[in-house]
Amino acid sequence: MSEKPARTTMGVGVFSYGLNPARKSAYDFLEYCHSIGAGGVQAGFTSLEPDYLDNVKRRSEEYGMYLEGLADLPRIDDMSKFEQLVVAAKRAGAICLRAACLESRRYETFSQLEDWKRFVAESHQRIARVVPIIEKHKMPLALENHKDWTADELATLMKEYSSEYLGVCVDTGNNISLLDDPMEVVEKLAPYAVSTHFKDMAVEEYSEGFLLSEVPFGQGILDLRRMVESISKARPQTKFTLEMITRDPITILLLVVSLLFTFPERNGSYLARTLSMVRAHKPPQPLARVTGLESAARQNLEEDHVKLCLKYAREQLGMVA
Repeated sequence: MSEKPARTTMGVGVFSYGLNPARKSAYDFLEYCHSIGAGGVQAGFTSLEPDYLDNVKRRSEEYGMYLEGLADLPRIDDMSKFEQLVVAAKRAGAICLRAACLESRRYETFSQLEDWKRFVAESHQRIARVVPIIEKHKMPLALENHKDWTADELATLMKEYSSEYLGVCVDTGNNISLLDDPMEVVEKLAPYAVSTHFKDMAVEEYSEGFLLSEVPFGQGILDLRRMVESISKARPQTKFTLEMITRDPITILLLVVSLLFTFPERNGSYLARTLSMVRAHKPPQPLARVTGLESAARQNLEEDHVKLCLKYAREQLGMVA
């Protein structure tokens, strides 16, 4: 058995909450997450006014918490707003900005390979325009593997740009939906990790594919300790930010709507490997749903899940606030 990883910090990202009103403001989210023992936050800014940004920075410093910001990868004609956000994040004391090339899911957005290729070309244009901005202001930008890029594709993209300020927000669970092995994803992307969306995942076989769901740490199939070790060894300064999304399971329709339209290199062995993993990790009970829960009950469940993850991080992963 491996030793516990070196003690590091577990923070919380706003995507862990759908209903908590504090999620709308970095300042309010800092307050809330400090109250539950988190070591930092990943959150957006409700204002770019200097007073607000200065207050956010002061509060994070008073609490000894890290701050990561959120950004949209800008369209070609919207670079000035992006630069304003970079400057604002710098003033607020953010250590990086998280963004995604695709806010939806690859297998639900593109049905033809040519559509995906156009998206790839557009993404490269957008990235090429933002790199000089983040380098100018020395603000790291973390692109998430947001159910868009496979681990190999995103690693290749990082090598192509080779900027010390462009990296990855390593999501530990997303790429199961793209038939990637989750541990291989972490190991391939760890050298580029600027940020993380750290989560545990559960799977359940489904007649047309499988279901995929975030679950509290220790209740899923991921080797969380090994993932912490891999990222910490490659990038010791990278923060671990919880993304515990409390929602209905995501349906991956492998056997009806072919996920492989935009994955010409993903032959049947990828599908077989993933389905084998799903069948080997049958959950003790059906994956939980939130549809039908009243708002208050759902909000309480979100809070309970986040607190369970923070407790596990402290007690089982050696993390501290």
